[in-house]
Amino acid sequence: MNYWLFKTEPDECSIDDFANSPGTAIVWEGVRNYQARNFLRDQVKLGDLVFIYHSSCNAIGIAGVARVVQSSYPDPSQFNASSPYFDAKSTGSKAPWVAVDLQFVEKFPQLLSLDKLKQSTKLEQLPLVKKGNRLSVMPVSSAEWQHIITMSQDRGRDDETGKTT
Repeated sequence: MNYWLFKTEPDECSIDDFANSPGTAIVWEGVRNYQARNFLRDQVKLGDLVFIYHSSCNAIGIAGVARVVQSSYPDPSQFNASSPYFDAKSTGSKAPWVAVDLQFVEKFPQLLSLDKLKQSTKLEQLPLVKKGNRLSVMPVSSAEWQHIITMSQDRGRDDETGKTT
């Protein structure tokens, strides 16, 4: 199993959208960056776990977890002329963009902010905390995943020492 972080604008698709539709698959569409597309197409697999990261909003950070319930397939929004993700160059035989389906796993009790993530020395290699990284789909190592899960559960503890702050 692989671990991922998917960025979203919460007014488009938030952890609450997932939480309000438990057991329902939600299409993760609209990725229009080739590197992020390649991750979705080639590496994101059925059963992988995904951090849902809220961006471009007042409260930026990891809001919860979803699971991949359908691996990549042609993104239907690329064919829909009324979609903001429409791509006039996409045709049935030449469809460069892919989508995956996600399902709700959990919402964190509190948003795990980008600032808090940046403070942890255990996350220094996480692409999200590095300058200039704007990918909407990025891998998360197993160790980083476990550390972030621990951080989400220990909101009153120092990330490095484990002592209550």
